[in-house]
Amino acid sequence: MIPSSFDYTAPATVEEAIAALVEAGDEGKILAGGQSLVPVLRLRLAGPGMIIDLRKISELTGVRLDGGDVVIGAMTTHHDVVVDPIVKEHLSLLSMTSATVADPQVRHRGTLGGALVHADPAGDLGAVAVALEAVFEIAGPDGRRSVTAADFFQDYFTTALAEDELLVSIRFPSYAGWGARYEKFTRVAQSWSIVSVAAAVKVVDGVVAEARVGLTNMGPVPIRAVSVEAALVGGPASAAAIKAAAASAADGTSPVDDTSAAADYREHLARVLTERAVLAAVG
Repeated sequence: MIPSSFDYTAPATVEEAIAALVEAGDEGKILAGGQSLVPVLRLRLAGPGMIIDLRKISELTGVRLDGGDVVIGAMTTHHDVVVDPIVKEHLSLLSMTSATVADPQVRHRGTLGGALVHADPAGDLGAVAVALEAVFEIAGPDGRRSVTAADFFQDYFTTALAEDELLVSIRFPSYAGWGARYEKFTRVAQSWSIVSVAAAVKVVDGVVAEARVGLTNMGPVPIRAVSVEAALVGGPASAAAIKAAAASAADGTSPVDDTSAAADYREHLARVLTERAVLAAVG
């Protein structure tokens, strides 16, 4: 199907993009990589009057170190996240998770920021952002503000981003030296997660010193498995201890029943995949 007609602009700066958003009002739509928006337009599930293309804004792309943090521009593609040496060293969990997103064509066009703003509960990257305590830099007509990943995701396909705001960058603390693993369960390759688990673990002398665990598609927003983290920290990095900690992975979650899986099956998957992910992360 052919999309309905719309106006188009490609601003060169964040400020120009914000001005275009304000002028367009509720008729404006941001175009990042287009991997979510373009199919919606073609199906005429949305008919915006103005498309604001961010691809010419250089500030929104790239990876850099800022003190002890890694800052990634919102328009950085999944492929560039996967191969970037800074991300590999400091955010190995993000690198390996980005490598599981859809297929190579999508990873070369889709963007980290676009996927996070889309806020699909089955999307892979939200759980990583929550687990790794990312901070989102948002720009709007009143200036810039920072929102933690825990506060950014609010409901199904809903975030803290206002209609006249855009995501500029995502800031992560460094996790250099941590073990990491993303365990993804799907019906077929390259499809959306039925359930996935993101795990990053720091082991010192055989003891779990710190742990971060995020769950994909176990509720309307990405969930941090704090009970698993608490059970892991201070204990031995052993198979038995990890299995015991993973038993609480589904606590506090609200998975849905749908055509892909029943809620109780998703709870089972959360426990099994958490155990696998943490075991792999500790080596």
